[in-house]
Amino acid sequence: MPWHTSLRPVLEEIVQARAVPGLVVAVARGDQAPEHLVVGSDGAGQPLAADALFPVASITKLATALALLRLVAAGSLGLDDSLGRHLPEAVAAIEGVTLRRLLCHTAGLPIDPPAEAAPYGPALDWPTLARACLATSPAIPPGTRMSYSNVGPGLLAVVVERLTGQRFSAALGELVVAPLGIEAYLGQEPPRAPARVTGALGEHAGTDLEPFNSAFWRSLALPWGGLLTNATGALALVRAFAGQPPGFLPPALRAEATRDQTGGLPGDMMGFLQWPRSPWGLGPDLRGDKAPHWAPAEASPDSFGHPGASGTLAWADPAVDVAWSMLGAHTFEAWWASWPAIGAAILAAAA
Repeated sequence: MPWHTSLRPVLEEIVQARAVPGLVVAVARGDQAPEHLVVGSDGAGQPLAADALFPVASITKLATALALLRLVAAGSLGLDDSLGRHLPEAVAAIEGVTLRRLLCHTAGLPIDPPAEAAPYGPALDWPTLARACLATSPAIPPGTRMSYSNVGPGLLAVVVERLTGQRFSAALGELVVAPLGIEAYLGQEPPRAPARVTGALGEHAGTDLEPFNSAFWRSLALPWGGLLTNATGALALVRAFAGQPPGFLPPALRAEATRDQTGGLPGDMMGFLQWPRSPWGLGPDLRGDKAPHWAPAEASPDSFGHPGASGTLAWADPAVDVAWSMLGAHTFEAWWASWPAIGAAILAAAA
């Protein structure tokens, strides 16, 4: 598959346009080992390498979903269990809020817990955020809209903690990271410096609280966005939903996880994208006919994956048995519209 030849000009044009300082792409077909293409540098001007660690933001949600699905496969819980069965004290444990709806963002939850419940500052930690998720009320009735949320994965992480008796970061290591054989870190400092991300970093940019780049942010172990991994690791997370490695998830559960769970509901992504139909699986975003979208129009409607606000994407297209990840050194808002061109070049090479 001569994808390097067709993709390199696309990546170089994106970098030359200063949309992103650099990026790492990994591509795999079927059960083959991934191949990599590296262009440019990170946000601090350091040359990137194929194994560079990145904060992958919401690609973390794939890992969190996989942790829960592994417990489903083990018989520890059911997809249609009510939230109240596992977290009776959760304010969101109302009729209609199930684990399935938490996984596909139809539980009616807001994007984040109320700021006053978990003020962003040096004292913030995962236990505080977990309590804030437990205290968060639904914003709309469950089952009425695909409303993208960080609170849902937060509650799922607490469910995993209750069932395993471990901090979520440790459970994720045992359920997902180690079985997939990837390098990934949640809530701990990696052994080497991760790539620095530039772009829209908010009011704490340049401080010890800077999102994505600070040790403080990494310490929060956000189950919806705090994972550090490389392009191979991000690729492995989406390939797990595509059956690689075999046996990681039972085929029937994997098929369910990549099937639309929203039933044609309208939806949105953090309010800035609105879709009349918003297909979503048990963790993965589904391409469907969403427009605009980060996956190319050439991708099959059944293709799936997840974007990350730090400038990352992991995607798989079962129609051609190809998966790719791309980790960029600039937050997504400035260049996500270029992502479909990357996917289109990969799919063209695969065809």
